[in-house]
Amino acid sequence: MRIAAALGDIELVSLDSMQVYRGMDIGTAKPSAADQAAVPHHLIDVVDPWDSWSAARTQSIAREAVADIEQRGLRALLVGGTGLYLQAVVDHFDFPGEDLELRALLDAEVSTQSGLTAAYARLQGADPVAASRIEPGNARRIVRALEVMQVTGKPFSAQGAGVGAYGETVFPVRIAGMSETSENLTVRIAARFSTMRAAGLVDEVRTLAENPNGWSRAAQQAIGYKEVLSHFAKGGLSLDEAFDLAVRRTRKFARRQRVWFRRDPRIEWFDAKMGDLEAQLMAFWSRP
Repeated sequence: MRIAAALGDIELVSLDSMQVYRGMDIGTAKPSAADQAAVPHHLIDVVDPWDSWSAARTQSIAREAVADIEQRGLRALLVGGTGLYLQAVVDHFDFPGEDLELRALLDAEVSTQSGLTAAYARLQGADPVAASRIEPGNARRIVRALEVMQVTGKPFSAQGAGVGAYGETVFPVRIAGMSETSENLTVRIAARFSTMRAAGLVDEVRTLAENPNGWSRAAQQAIGYKEVLSHFAKGGLSLDEAFDLAVRRTRKFARRQRVWFRRDPRIEWFDAKMGDLEAQLMAFWSRP
C-alpha cells in the first residue's frame, strides 16, 4: 500500500487463494474497504464461499487484470500469497481440464479421515511421484491429482513442465521476496491470530457455517477457519485449542512457503527489517 501510494500508478492484484471469497474477511486479513478505496485491488471478493475456485481461474482473471491495468498506462503489483498461483499467472502453465461432478464425488470421499487415507493410498499406487509432492492431509490437492488423472488418463506428475521450471515469464516481471527470521515470524503469527480473534473471527466462521447455501470444502480448508470450525463440532476443540492449532499450522505453512519460494532463482530477497526497504524495492523494480 505504501509503495502504491508513493508511485501513484500502481494497482494491486491479489494472488491469495482465500481472499477471493466474499465474507471471509478477518481470517484472510483481507484489505479493508478504506484500503481498497485508496488503491484499486483485483481478485478480492470475486466469488461466494460456496463457489469453487482454482489456480486456473486465478490465472485467467489475473492475467486479464494485468493486461487491463497496463492498457490504461498503469502498472500491476502482484501481491501475496499462494506460490502455485504466482507461478500460474507469470509462468507458461497449461492446466488440465476439470470434471466438477467427479470432483464432487472425490470431495465426498475425502470428507472422512478413512476416505482421505484411502484416496492418498490410491494416489500413491497410481502416481508415486505426485504423491511424494503432496502431504497426506492435503485433501484439496489429492482430489485434484486424482481428478486430473481420470480426466487425462495420464499421471498427475506428467502434466507439463510443472512448478519446478523457472524460465522466461509470460510477461515482463520482477519478483521481490521479503525475508524474516523464524523467531520474528513466530511472534508475528501468534500476534496475528490474537488480533483476528479479537476482531471477531469466531463469529465470522459461525456465520459462514450457518449459511444455507453451504460452504465449499476448499474454502473451509483455510487455516484459522478450519480450526475454529472444528470448535463448533460435537466434542470439538476448545477455542484456545483451536487457535493454538491454527498458530502451529500457520508456522508449518510459513516454513513450506519459505522452501517453495526459495527454490525460485528469479526472486531477489530483501530483509524485512532492512532500513528504507520501500526505497530499495522501488530501486530494484526501476532497474533497466
